[in-house]
Amino acid sequence: MSDRPLQEPTLLLLTALADEPRHGYGLIQEIEAISQGRVRIRTGTLYGALDRLLQQGLIQVEREEVVDGRARKVYALAEEGRRALAAETQRLRAVVAEAERRMAARRVLAVRPKGAPA
Repeated sequence: MSDRPLQEPTLLLLTALADEPRHGYGLIQEIEAISQGRVRIRTGTLYGALDRLLQQGLIQVEREEVVDGRARKVYALAEEGRRALAAETQRLRAVVAEAERRMAARRVLAVRPKGAPA
């Protein structure tokens, strides 16, 4: 895995698989829930992304099952995917902490009376 930040669809897919394996439709629902309805991934986009993540070793097919006469795959987070998600989580925490620090500093400057030392 590279040190590049994860793209949002990848981050959402890995997050959706972090707690339990899921099939395609379950992933679509979970991504919508995680993003609070902001991201609605289309089926074609999902399966393209799943194929890419499989090739990268970030996810794996845990099992295949037949439901209502149709085969479906259940995907799980691979160990490499867990490491990538942990690294991205740590990177995002650092960015958020810096943003909060800077906003707090700006608020202090905004409430300081005119003429007060900086």
